[in-house]
Amino acid sequence: MPKSLSNSISPLDAESHFGWQQQLAQAITDPLQLLEMLAIDALHFPQCQQASEDFQLKVPQHYINKIEPGNPHDPLLKQVMASAPEVRAVTGFERDPVGDLAAMAAPGLLHKYQGRVLLVTTGACAVHCRYCFRRHFPYSQQPAARNNWQDALDYIRRDSSIHEVILSGGDPLVLSNGKLTPLLLAINDIPHVEQLRLHTRLPVMIPQRIDDSLLNLLKSLRLQTCMVIHANHAAEIADDEIDVLHKLRAAGITLLNQSVLLKGINDSTGALNQLSKRLYHAGVLPYYLHLLDRVEGAAHFEVNEADAIALMQQLRQELPGYLLPRLVREIQGKKSKIPVFEL
Repeated sequence: MPKSLSNSISPLDAESHFGWQQQLAQAITDPLQLLEMLAIDALHFPQCQQASEDFQLKVPQHYINKIEPGNPHDPLLKQVMASAPEVRAVTGFERDPVGDLAAMAAPGLLHKYQGRVLLVTTGACAVHCRYCFRRHFPYSQQPAARNNWQDALDYIRRDSSIHEVILSGGDPLVLSNGKLTPLLLAINDIPHVEQLRLHTRLPVMIPQRIDDSLLNLLKSLRLQTCMVIHANHAAEIADDEIDVLHKLRAAGITLLNQSVLLKGINDSTGALNQLSKRLYHAGVLPYYLHLLDRVEGAAHFEVNEADAIALMQQLRQELPGYLLPRLVREIQGKKSKIPVFEL
């Protein structure tokens, strides 16, 4: 929260005073301010400012409200808080771990897999997750990330084998409805495109983003539309999130979730069990559980493959098959995600 508001509005009440775009603009970017708001001693996060210089901390108020004050080990806090391990070089961790740059078919357009392409709609996000595989992505060099999608759309029009367009980023829903509308309508007008998929953290980070205008826009499309949200822990999905997810379901949007398996955050059968059940209660099916993409700065989050498989073996005994996410990893140059554990 800006210091100018600190005397008149309690940090934990601030979100009710702002619309979604204001919440986005007022996201906390100073790690020491975040720790002060949560009554957590900065000694728990040495070098947090140095880590934030390389990859800026960014957390919206709504998400902060779900973090337990005074708890430096809160699983939501650990996903977003800059920390000392990020500044240590670790062999095998690189700046482009999944080969995005090599897969660029047009400015801002990735064509890795048969029949589908991914459009980097923007470089902006509502939150900076510390394990993000695109934390070093050169967004400033991508015209599509600056709302210039013409080359990417022309590429899609020319290739009739493309049946699905995936909107990613950054996060496509940080774009206003006014900016999203011409893009979605242009995709909608390409005859051979049948499916639209949006990958977004906004329903979890700022659920107010899912407004009636957005719902009406999505309902107006002829495309089969899927939204893949990104929740890693059951505590991220409270009543507000459930309400907007139910609205999306009612609008005919297929809802899936992808998670990243993160050490000290959700690497237990209890955490994964609760997450799957909470998602289902919200009308969302678990989709992928990713092994960590080995991006520079995120080595401390990695869970090794053997431990991940053991977790899935136990989870399979506790949950019905439709609540088990597929454990996968992405490998540069491969034509699909690689299953690590077969259900």
